[in-house]
Amino acid sequence: MPTIKQTYEMNATPEEVFEALVNPNIIQDWSGDEAKMTAEVGGKFSLWGGQMFGINLEIVKNKKLVQEWCYDQWEAPSKVTLTIKSKGKGCVVDLLHEDVPEKSINSIADGWGAYYLGAMQDMFEEAK
Repeated sequence: MPTIKQTYEMNATPEEVFEALVNPNIIQDWSGDEAKMTAEVGGKFSLWGGQMFGINLEIVKNKKLVQEWCYDQWEAPSKVTLTIKSKGKGCVVDLLHEDVPEKSINSIADGWGAYYLGAMQDMFEEAK
């Protein structure tokens, strides 16, 4: 199964980025849609009205978030690892999305930039 690797520079601290990944109110701000999320290992989440959903597998506060991701049309889950590292006054988020179904690879790769990490990046740019 294909893997997506992307890197996003954020005009925000690692703490602000982590909070934007796990706080449902902030997720709703940058995604523009309903979000359910917790910052607990084993916690379930759902995004975009339940189209994307999964479970938190590993959490290292302000540094790393690992999740099992499911999409309502996929036969098996994928795995998302987001690693946050300080860089200057901001930080960098490295995305590793493993086991993406072949038929969805292009739309998911584009979606990270258009609707998820790219949208979060835009939110932080507008806030500064």
